[in-house]
Amino acid sequence: MKFSIERAVLVKAISQAQSVVERRNTIPILANVLIETTDEGVSFRATDLDIEVVDRAPAQVELPGATTVSAVMLNEIARKLPDGALVQITSDDAAGRLTVQAGRSNFSLATLPREDFPALAATEYAANFTASASVLRRLFDKAKFAISTEETRYYLNGVYMHVAQSEDGQVLRCVATDGHRLARIDAPLPEGANDLPGVIVPRKTVGELRKLLDDDEADIAVSVSETKIRFATPEITLTSKVIDGTFPDYTRVIPANNSRRLEVDASDFTRAVDRVATVSSERSRAVKLSLDSDRLVLSVNAPDSGTADEELIVAYSDEALEIGFNAKYLHEIASQVDRDNAVFMFNGPGDAALIREGGDESAIYVVMPMRV
Repeated sequence: MKFSIERAVLVKAISQAQSVVERRNTIPILANVLIETTDEGVSFRATDLDIEVVDRAPAQVELPGATTVSAVMLNEIARKLPDGALVQITSDDAAGRLTVQAGRSNFSLATLPREDFPALAATEYAANFTASASVLRRLFDKAKFAISTEETRYYLNGVYMHVAQSEDGQVLRCVATDGHRLARIDAPLPEGANDLPGVIVPRKTVGELRKLLDDDEADIAVSVSETKIRFATPEITLTSKVIDGTFPDYTRVIPANNSRRLEVDASDFTRAVDRVATVSSERSRAVKLSLDSDRLVLSVNAPDSGTADEELIVAYSDEALEIGFNAKYLHEIASQVDRDNAVFMFNGPGDAALIREGGDESAIYVVMPMRV
């Protein structure tokens, strides 16, 4: 195998592929990236047996072939080569070496046979549809903060993507929860997604997917089966197993009868929570919300470190209320609000609060209270 590729193109392609490689693994081949040349150029494939990324890039191919080499090592070399360099990559299967040359720099790396490289089993996808990168980014970005990190409840370690019924008809919905807070985000149902089986997209896959979604103009081809999900652009294909579990009935924890309404500037509220939480204890991170007529006081009382309070002018006309929340949870939810105002719906001091982005019902958040 022999080909030439621009350094910037190589860096972009190899960095996307190598990011799925686990730094610590007991199977040597999983630390490698599979390099294959085609008529169109070259592809870089990496996997951890749960996620597989294929990144295709233009290259001048002189001799077709394939081999595998350390993904991290090749990525480090590519990043450290001078800008604008033309990189020549040659493999010698008999010697088990890959040569990387750029200007006066020469590297010789150990390879492993391409036959040893695992591939995710092929599958039949039940639903195939196309969605814009901006729509998918909104769905996953706004939900992912609520993904649970508790391994024992593995079915909460991802974002639940499914078709749901809303007041306006069927929607594509993403939900995440860790039992303390919940995010539910809706988008118009794309054509072809009606048969989408509900799947739990793992946390790591959500992180890798984010790298495909930077271009607002890009369209992402999405394929979903009971066991796998695939996101594809002309350059990159990301295939992942989904979590084998049943997502709980999240609708039961979304408050339906909260009547006390608070409307507050989202950015002012986010910054105020961040400021008063500075003195909160690391263990509880509790902040108290004291509501009265058009007035909100955020306060923290941490015996070991001190106290803090801040007053905000808000829109609130219901009876007085005092309720406590984890400051980190409040800050994360308020940070998701894209609109000027956040709307909080409360019931009582012991009940979950519902948060919306202004009058937009397509993104709602739920947070459980705590004693303060």
